[in-house]
Amino acid sequence: MIEVRPFAGLGHADHGWLNASHHFSFADYHDPSRMGWGAIRVWNDDEIAARSGFPPHPHSDMEIITYVRSGAITHEDSQGNKGRTGAGDVQVMSAGTGIRHAEYNKEDEATTLFQIWVMTDTRGAPPAWGAKPFPQGDRAGRFVTLASGFAEDGDALHINAAARVMGATLKQGESAELTLDPARHVYLVAARGAVEVNGKRAEARDGIAVTDEDTLTVKALDDAEIVLVDAR
Repeated sequence: MIEVRPFAGLGHADHGWLNASHHFSFADYHDPSRMGWGAIRVWNDDEIAARSGFPPHPHSDMEIITYVRSGAITHEDSQGNKGRTGAGDVQVMSAGTGIRHAEYNKEDEATTLFQIWVMTDTRGAPPAWGAKPFPQGDRAGRFVTLASGFAEDGDALHINAAARVMGATLKQGESAELTLDPARHVYLVAARGAVEVNGKRAEARDGIAVTDEDTLTVKALDDAEIVLVDAR
């Protein structure tokens, strides 16, 4: 089962400094039919204006992954962690027993990013944060694991969930294939470029929800940058 969810039909909120689109119910956007996809609870497509951002606020018992599409985001939290994550790179935060964090765009240009929340498998864990560069050349023509809760994915950022966040960059006409567990839930979005997923076309920033499939073939109809989450 593959369902394409057009970008134009997503939830939307424009706060001036933040222009956000919501793939699933979030904040003032509520759709009972879109409360998540398996363990994937949030996928926000955010544009944060220059020199602005999210002031300190709390989270607990959630795995929060940020994929920066353009610009950069600067993180600060109550554990003393600080870091700047640039375009194409990833940061993760395991909120655990509770953490306060701020995310600022300290750049002179807008920053765009995907923020993804996956429900934790380890409630009450110690809070943690990490970030890592993932050069797009290293994932040219194939999917690479960016964040994972599986021990065998040692090069990925760690999250406390039986899930993988993956990325691929494909040239126009290229394809990448994944073997899936049909019982799991996959959600993918092309940050740029139109794609074809098992024969179904999706435009840039459309959501593609997948389950009951044992193979996934993603073909780039334009040069494409793809982010995918495979969760229970």
